[in-house]
Amino acid sequence: MDGGDGISVELAGGWAEVLGEVSGTGRLLRRAELHALAEAGERAAEAGHDWRALVGLYLRETRRAWGTLPGIGRAASVGEAARGGEAVLAALDAAIAALGAGHEHARRLAVRREEAARREFVDDLLYGRSDPGRLAERAERFGLRLARAHTVAVAVGANDYDEVHALVRRVERELIGRFGERDVLLTTKDGRLVCIAADNEQSVLTAFAEYATRTGPGHEGAHRVALGRPHAGASGVVSSYEEALGALDLAVRLDLPGTVLDAGDLLVFPVLMRDRAAMADLVRTALGPLVQARGGAGPLLETITACAAAGYVNAEAARRLRISVRTLSYRLERIRTLTGYDPGDALQRYTLETAALGARLLGWPAAPL
Repeated sequence: MDGGDGISVELAGGWAEVLGEVSGTGRLLRRAELHALAEAGERAAEAGHDWRALVGLYLRETRRAWGTLPGIGRAASVGEAARGGEAVLAALDAAIAALGAGHEHARRLAVRREEAARREFVDDLLYGRSDPGRLAERAERFGLRLARAHTVAVAVGANDYDEVHALVRRVERELIGRFGERDVLLTTKDGRLVCIAADNEQSVLTAFAEYATRTGPGHEGAHRVALGRPHAGASGVVSSYEEALGALDLAVRLDLPGTVLDAGDLLVFPVLMRDRAAMADLVRTALGPLVQARGGAGPLLETITACAAAGYVNAEAARRLRISVRTLSYRLERIRTLTGYDPGDALQRYTLETAALGARLLGWPAAPL
């Protein structure tokens, strides 16, 4: 039987009898009765009924029974009826508290189960540890259709992110408010904020990068956001995620400018590192002699990088390095003398630039080749 709001009146079974006894004796609810009410609250939550509907049911049942209660309807005096009414209202107050405790307990358990299932799904998805077919079925529960191509964006900040971090909550609120429920999953993984979106939802990824890097009340924005390339299927999500992580790693190792990075713009670096031994040999051959310079190889490596970034305009390169043009000229001469490569020669400067890039990727000279 429906008790209103789609909630079954069976959840209030026996309540009228309890009220009848309470109204006549004035007693408080017994421990067993409070326990039964808490269980009713749990059942209501598990059945999907919200708190308002459950309270409404017990209020309606109390009002329906009111005139028939012995301590009220058959009271010998107004004072006796008032005492019976007070006892009933006290019982109702205790009942609502017990119902609320049970409902809240069941809700928390459901949230924890949902969080655990979501975390397990995210782990399996990003690490590719589950059967693709089964993973696709589970993905639909969390709003993803893995038959499509997806792109993964990853944001990192000064501190680790978790599900209750102020930035994470704000980004989620902004995305849902702007785009609603789409083929998107927002989560955290290893202290990073991760957004997985269908390839045809590029506006979501653009908004994610904007919201994640924006400082708000009580928190600073993410330092960097990296986007992988779009790939199809569950394995494609893994590939895009790894590309985004790789872009973040390159940004740190190469001190790349910019807050938002696209892995598609950085494809040359994995290619350069594919043959690590060859790259190490190039660095050793072309730049190894720089360790003989006073102050070590570091300042001269910075000079090569700054000159390349400045288009070999000495004044601009000197400004970037915060040195005089005369000091820059001296450094360029030392590079030519020590390495045998002339920064003024187009082909030889390309060798120096590539070797300098390789040195940064390999962490040389701080790390041995």
